[in-house]
Amino acid sequence: MNAQSKRAKSKVNQEMAELRRGTDEILLENELEERLVRGQVLRIKVGFDPTAPDLHLGHTVLLNKMRQFQELGHEVIFLIGDFTGMIGDPSGKTSMRPSLTREEIHANAKTYEEQVYKILDPEKTKLDFNSRWMNKLGAAGLVQLAAKHTVARMLERDDFKKRYEAGKPIAIHEFLYPLAQGYDSVALKASVELGGTDQKFNLLVGRQLQQSYGQLPQVVITTPLLEGLDGVNKMSKSSDNYIGVTDPAGEMFDKLMSISDELMWRYFELLSFRALDELEDYKRQVADGKNPRDIKYLLAHEIVTRFHDASAAELAKEDFIARFRDHQPPSDVREVELSASDGCMWVAHVLSKSGMVASTSEARRKIVEGAVRIDGVRVEDFQLSIQVDTEHVYSVGKRHFAKIRLVR
Repeated sequence: MNAQSKRAKSKVNQEMAELRRGTDEILLENELEERLVRGQVLRIKVGFDPTAPDLHLGHTVLLNKMRQFQELGHEVIFLIGDFTGMIGDPSGKTSMRPSLTREEIHANAKTYEEQVYKILDPEKTKLDFNSRWMNKLGAAGLVQLAAKHTVARMLERDDFKKRYEAGKPIAIHEFLYPLAQGYDSVALKASVELGGTDQKFNLLVGRQLQQSYGQLPQVVITTPLLEGLDGVNKMSKSSDNYIGVTDPAGEMFDKLMSISDELMWRYFELLSFRALDELEDYKRQVADGKNPRDIKYLLAHEIVTRFHDASAAELAKEDFIARFRDHQPPSDVREVELSASDGCMWVAHVLSKSGMVASTSEARRKIVEGAVRIDGVRVEDFQLSIQVDTEHVYSVGKRHFAKIRLVR
């Protein structure tokens, strides 16, 4: 191997190391490496169904990977699934999801366009809509497409299999979703398709359909599903554990500071643009005794700067430090009035009835953990009785505040 070949190989090794960051699988990794070695400009496809009006940080895991490919000189296609969105992606669903109207899809797609360029380079991003070819395919074309896959293969898919075995209905149109998504790859002649781990089946259908149409099959890259603020469930609006990319700067900063120290490293890996060796240095600092909160400030500042600007991030940090130093609530704290016919109410019931926690058992757990305060004073007794005609500021954790007044 001559010196030029060695330099090219070294460059590809560096690119592969960066592309592996924050991925779950690369199928097949050797195919991707071979294409990079040949110096190919790859067509990177990522589809987003506009089923909700706003993006959250969970969506940006894929956007960050797209940005990496852009920086390496490849063509990135941000595909809005205005056709597939009307079917509804059944991935990970235990029941049929409701279909959206064309008007809802188009309204949501408009907000997607406005939000993605906070991460992607608009000059290097191709925006497309899959209705462009799916509408032309027509009924006859859809039948021909359906002939390229079998029901048996569809039922190998985990969520379909579980629903079938449980006797839950599977509508025929749901089988069309992975076929339509796969055909997108055919229409775009995609070299690489990115998706979350819950999209693996659909991505592999695209690879198989490309082979059926005589194309070079795409490399499939899956990324982990980002846990939400609860540290357990996938970030989503339906679980109310999300950080929206359009959240106000202060709210975004507060939410990021509320995640656990353990989850912080996951967010750094999947959301931060900092170099890998820099992240390793942060871990060493914490291991040597540095307060993880100080490292979390860096994460929150970086993310808020990305979606707002550096001055907004700095103001949010200063406000956070001032409020939580004195356990002060935000200026727009939610106000709640509860009725206590007996003249008093246990604090655990106050928290659950006001919606600050999901149940009285969760309230008890939060009190035991030391996460509940009244007017800045930590609550230690979950049977503490709160009298009527009183008003206090309650806090659960670092970001949930409410001003609650008890009346008869």
